[in-house]
Amino acid sequence: MCMVIFAPLFAIFAFATCGGYTGQLRVSVDCVNKTDSNLSITVKFAYPFRLNQVTFNVPTCEGRQQEELHLDGDFSSSAEFFVTIAVFAFLYSLFATVVYIFYQNKYRENNRGPFIDFIVTVVFSFMWLVGSSAWAKALSDVKAATDPDEVLLLTSACKVQTNKCGSVYGPVWSGLNTSVVFGYLNFVLWAGNIWFVFKETGWHKGGAARYPTPAPEKHTTAFNQQPYNQQNYNQGTFDQSGASFGGTGGFGQSDYSQVGSYTSSGPTSY
Repeated sequence: MCMVIFAPLFAIFAFATCGGYTGQLRVSVDCVNKTDSNLSITVKFAYPFRLNQVTFNVPTCEGRQQEELHLDGDFSSSAEFFVTIAVFAFLYSLFATVVYIFYQNKYRENNRGPFIDFIVTVVFSFMWLVGSSAWAKALSDVKAATDPDEVLLLTSACKVQTNKCGSVYGPVWSGLNTSVVFGYLNFVLWAGNIWFVFKETGWHKGGAARYPTPAPEKHTTAFNQQPYNQQNYNQGTFDQSGASFGGTGGFGQSDYSQVGSYTSSGPTSY
């Protein structure tokens, strides 16, 4: 449920704060000849942060001549990679939400849905970690390249000590800092969801069925049957012995008849 609710929101915040960013800085160049000075030089930049394509004009303090400069660095690859992950994560989260709600039977059929969901969740977790780390590094480089003091070092007029150069204000980084935070929050959210998706796969259920708990009733029945069978076995043996004893009794009966004959013939002879 947390995945369904927070994953689309966190993805929106991640690519909106990064992809919709526009910043600017302002510097001043005060020449010895005041008519050549420019105290409000504005430099604007935005996503995808191809700073080497951002140009601005500064005075040379040599008459009214100006020179065209550009910022250093191209950080578009990291920024676009981060935004692409956020967009695809948002789309997949919406698709998964629809499947969870309206196609639950199809999702569990043949265990194919949980298996695909598990693989995609692992991939997105890894991509969020890589993308957030790459964008965090690129953001630190963007901050260094757009520092007003670093921009002033590019101007030739500021290398002359008689001219005074200074920064009016720098870019506001709260939006881009927030994008990095939401990038790592998305990683934590997707990585934490791996376990819950894994429980829906056949791997978790197969592991539980592989080691079943033995039923105690079977052991009790087997234990109670053994004395009974032994007793029946002993009784059967005893009956067979009795039968044999009866056979011996037949033999005694024959001897008894012979003794009777002997006794009755005694008086006759006498």
